[in-house]
Amino acid sequence: MAVLNFHRSYAARHPLAGVLVNLLLLLAAALLALGLKLPLVSVEKFWFFGNSVSLLSAISQLWQGGEQGLALLIGAFSLLFPVLKLLLLLVIWNLEDSGSPRHKMHLKWLDTYGKWSMLDVFVVALLVVTLKLGMLAHARVEFGLYAFAASVVLTMLVSAWISRYTRE
Repeated sequence: MAVLNFHRSYAARHPLAGVLVNLLLLLAAALLALGLKLPLVSVEKFWFFGNSVSLLSAISQLWQGGEQGLALLIGAFSLLFPVLKLLLLLVIWNLEDSGSPRHKMHLKWLDTYGKWSMLDVFVVALLVVTLKLGMLAHARVEFGLYAFAASVVLTMLVSAWISRYTRE
């Protein structure tokens, strides 16, 4: 069983950067929560009927509409992957001995997740473009989309910053 060793973590060895990275990870988590809950787009149909769609409500509507495969796919890339990446970054930065085999495995996972980082934003952007192409509907991008995209980009930047420390 692996033992977590805070005293040999990156956060302990780099106190100022440790606080800053943790604040940025907290901000990324808050932006992710907002991006999941707040509306991504508002759609007006025939200038009378309006509907706002959040990422969580879209996944729920897909599931209830019998599109479980699509709901699982969007849920995996827009909910599960970003949350796992944030948790993995927290563990790598704060809790692990940077010389342990488990740490090396987590860094490898982080590298693998990093290759899929923008797919979640791509999925959401595809949803917006699809709605905007509708002839009878007008779609307006809402704050939730910006919060979600900011979370993904911020997580990527923090991941790159942490990767820099792993090469020391």
